[in-house]
Amino acid sequence: MRMILPGQAYTVAPGEGRIANLGVTQMRVLAAGEEATGRAFTLAEFAGGPGVWTVPHIHRSMEESFFILDGDFTFTVAEEEISAGPGSYVLVPRGTSHLLAAGTAGGRLLVFMVPGGLEDMFFELSRLAPDSLRDPEVRLAISAKYDSVPV
Repeated sequence: MRMILPGQAYTVAPGEGRIANLGVTQMRVLAAGEEATGRAFTLAEFAGGPGVWTVPHIHRSMEESFFILDGDFTFTVAEEEISAGPGSYVLVPRGTSHLLAAGTAGGRLLVFMVPGGLEDMFFELSRLAPDSLRDPEVRLAISAKYDSVPV
């Protein structure tokens, strides 16, 4: 990532951005970190196959927004089930349980996280061996460091 300087645009071209492979999904960071956003926010694209992408979890100090680019998704936010297709937007307020599942064709979405920093969790998870990535205790220990608490 490049440093944002006054009077200059910040751009990420197709195929650019930091990538984290997470098994069922892949994350491409578009804007994040001290140098790009001052950690004020993270903007990332997630793409993946069908099925459940997350466990039910909360973020105590972060809002998370989703904009659907391709595919059909089901969000469970608190007790509400939300169907969302291309062009849909879903905001999950801090402290609210949520999970995300992609429909039969998989999908692609933008995720806007405020404040930033959660991308570090995904990069840490992506460095794990596949067996460790599937171990719930390992995932719990890592996610707890980044305000992503399973419920």
